[in-house]
Amino acid sequence: MKHPVDAHVGKRIRHRRWLVGMTQQQLADKVGIKFQQIQKYETGMNRVSASRLWDIADALGVQISFFFEGLSESELAPVVQGDIMADKEALELVRSYYAIPEAQRRRLFDLARVLSDAA
Repeated sequence: MKHPVDAHVGKRIRHRRWLVGMTQQQLADKVGIKFQQIQKYETGMNRVSASRLWDIADALGVQISFFFEGLSESELAPVVQGDIMADKEALELVRSYYAIPEAQRRRLFDLARVLSDAA
């Protein structure tokens, strides 16, 4: 049975990997393991050791604490209801958004804010 912390860490690995546009194979190559192991980490089926999490954080350009953000101490489960970043379309939208040059991205952000206020 999956431990909620392992599932959360795996989900955070997958989200960050998607945001930086890296495949499971590319991450596995950077860490020195097989991509199947990355799959197992991302689903929470296998627990990530501290040293491996260190390597993954380095490969993805984040601090180790990133993988534990959003974890509720009382429930050992994600705090957010209905994790929107679990949706592939939302992840693709975020990745595309950050690929836009900063000045244009700011304009798009302002437009989205205006449109959401009007809804």
